[in-house]
Amino acid sequence: MRVRIDGENCTGHGRCAKYAPNVYRLDEIDGYNADRGTTITVPEGEEKAATMGMKACPERAITIVS
Repeated sequence: MRVRIDGENCTGHGRCAKYAPNVYRLDEIDGYNADRGTTITVPEGEEKAATMGMKACPERAITIVS
């Protein structure tokens, strides 16, 4: 499974990392998703958490790409 984090829509709420800390990393400076603007591969076994983190994003900045 791969997810795309939209660099423009991410506003730094950090809810994705709350639900999936092994998937989504936050920038320590401003709290935005550290991988915004990229597509990342979800570690095996973390798909459910990644989906929960995606759904928790109020800006819908995370989408599943495969």
